[in-house]
Amino acid sequence: MTTDIAYMDCNVSFGVECAGTYCPCATVTELLAEMDWHGVDRALTHHALMRSQSPVVGNAVLAEEIAGQPRLVGTWAILPPQTEELPTGAAFFHAMAAAGVRALWAWPNEHRYMLNRVTFGPWLDEVAERRIPLFIPCDWELAYRVLAEYPTLTLVVMAQGPWGNDRYFRPLLERYPRFQLDISRYELDCGLRELVARYGPTRLLYGSAFPQAPMGGARLMLAQAEIDAEARRAIAGDNLRQLLGEVELG
Repeated sequence: MTTDIAYMDCNVSFGVECAGTYCPCATVTELLAEMDWHGVDRALTHHALMRSQSPVVGNAVLAEEIAGQPRLVGTWAILPPQTEELPTGAAFFHAMAAAGVRALWAWPNEHRYMLNRVTFGPWLDEVAERRIPLFIPCDWELAYRVLAEYPTLTLVVMAQGPWGNDRYFRPLLERYPRFQLDISRYELDCGLRELVARYGPTRLLYGSAFPQAPMGGARLMLAQAEIDAEARRAIAGDNLRQLLGEVELG
């Protein structure tokens, strides 16, 4: 597929899922082939083990698998510092830099913790200061609580679903300047056009939620959306590249 837009997917994973996916990519090679088929240039990716087993295992596997793969940028999952399962303080950020990891994921339900100031204290303040994006599943009550406690955090809510969650997320767009929205599964008729017209394109990130959803769905939706070329290019990859370029890990 030929295009003058460099698509960078913010929401893909590889590795064998425990359940619930039709055809996951077990390896990096398979993922890159899937990206080629759909005309996706690069991706911000995580490993299935980060969510379904443990970040201790999955983070290490992710770093090993994406080493030497310039088209893939890694994410790591976080855990409460009290359990000391992952490095803490500056050591964690130095490890991120060494592994080519530029963003973080939080799955508080799957990993049995509270994503709040009681648990993470000033550590998430440092994440915010370093402008490291934190991705969370689509849970609007969680998003509201986290942003109320960490209003400068770069928080990205992922894979919202096809029915349109504007009544949930538009107040967040208006109140928190670092809040970002993944558009995967945002399949509302004319929704993207109206959203860009009201708020502009700079807070929107193209993602597919693959393999929980087909990679081609979000790609086609964005390619055919009734928005101008500049907005399409921003959402397709420029916004994400800018976010990742702002990250300070040193």
